[in-house]
Amino acid sequence: MWLALSVSIPVFGSVLVVLFGSRNHSVARKIAVVLGLATLFSVLKLMLLDAGAGPTELVLPLPLGLDFHLLADHLAVFMALCSSSISFVIILYSLGYISHYKHQAEYFMMVILFLGGMMGLVFSASLVWMFVFWEITALCSWRLVGFFRGEREILKATKTFMVTVFGALCMLLGIVAIYAGTGSVDMVSLRGQLLPGYAVVFLLLGIFSKSATLPLSTWLPDAGVAPSPVTALLHAAVLVKIGVYAYARLFLVTFQMGPEWNTIIALVAGLSALVSAGAALTETDIKRIIAYSTISQIGFIFLGLATGNFMGTAGALLYILMHGVAKAGLFLCAGIVEHKAHTKDVTKMGGLIRVMPVTAVAFAFCAFSVMGIPPFGGFWSKYMVFAGSAAFGDPLITGIFLLGAVLTVIYLLRLFYAVFLGEGKQYPQGEGHGAMVGSVAILGFASLLLGVFINYPSSFVDRVCRQIANW
Repeated sequence: MWLALSVSIPVFGSVLVVLFGSRNHSVARKIAVVLGLATLFSVLKLMLLDAGAGPTELVLPLPLGLDFHLLADHLAVFMALCSSSISFVIILYSLGYISHYKHQAEYFMMVILFLGGMMGLVFSASLVWMFVFWEITALCSWRLVGFFRGEREILKATKTFMVTVFGALCMLLGIVAIYAGTGSVDMVSLRGQLLPGYAVVFLLLGIFSKSATLPLSTWLPDAGVAPSPVTALLHAAVLVKIGVYAYARLFLVTFQMGPEWNTIIALVAGLSALVSAGAALTETDIKRIIAYSTISQIGFIFLGLATGNFMGTAGALLYILMHGVAKAGLFLCAGIVEHKAHTKDVTKMGGLIRVMPVTAVAFAFCAFSVMGIPPFGGFWSKYMVFAGSAAFGDPLITGIFLLGAVLTVIYLLRLFYAVFLGEGKQYPQGEGHGAMVGSVAILGFASLLLGVFINYPSSFVDRVCRQIANW
């Protein structure tokens, strides 16, 4: 029941937002909050069941072998908990950010459906249904990126849709190739199957397009034209995390591939991390800087997964959580700054810590986590990824990522100085809407507390890795 509710509440509940909230924005907001909270509660119940009784399955028989098969194992529950909890905070933040815009009912409908697409994807045990939910997130991202309806916004939204759908079509070709060779799309029955090289290439193109990995990364900085809570969803909670989750599900849990692929993937991820970090150093748009940072940090997650060892995998999974919390905080802080300064250009900012100290502290805490400064959560995940990389035994790859880590510290310190320190500017007093400031405060302190109490998330990740190793 809880597995079914985790998917059905956001997918079908999103329709209620439009049915009952299209004429009353207050009703739309309340329904969205209830649906987000109900989804998070369902996932928490699944986590308790998963810890006590093991994986939960739901199978609805359908013709042609296209059974609707959901599986809540350790990996799926971990990813669902990360996404639903961060998404709920983003929904709370949206109450203040979206309050004076039109089309609020459509906005909250798409956000909830976005969450539903993620829940369906992480729990899908069928390649076909995984692809269906994959495309639901693409549709939602297209509408949300173009939320402001301007010509520029529509162009960037179309670019986002075209790049990710190109990758999805490549992934579909990979799924067709797998079905042609095995006669099955059920990932449980396919576990241990060795994939041919062309199928691996098709699947990786789909994964890299969604996770904004070089060379399919240009759409992510352009998506900064969307509202800040939308960019937080894209970068932190849902969209780009779909790619790394799909990689873990397909290549760590389900299929096998030749050992040379691990090195190739790590090299691609390293180049993506380094190039995007360099772009972040020269950019002046606050949201594009954080977007380039996302592309760079996703590379670290791929590195951990590609090492193939316990330490690297555990570090990559922790990285998903720590980066999701911290990067959501950075984007939501950027939204407050944008509202206050009426610009995204960091060269026109400065001294904002005087008028918004809570936002500044939250931004600093999230930035410290992304940098990997102890005792923040990002330190532990980054350390474990580098430990896994060292065990992987390729000093060139490790050196590329070390340089990327140094650049991360430089561009985030530069960004904080430009926005909150430096020469002071005259801005209206006050932090902004209470829901917005409260949301970034939660994420900022969560970035610290997850590092201080690292035993709790690490024990969960340890169970995930052990289950993967047993399979």
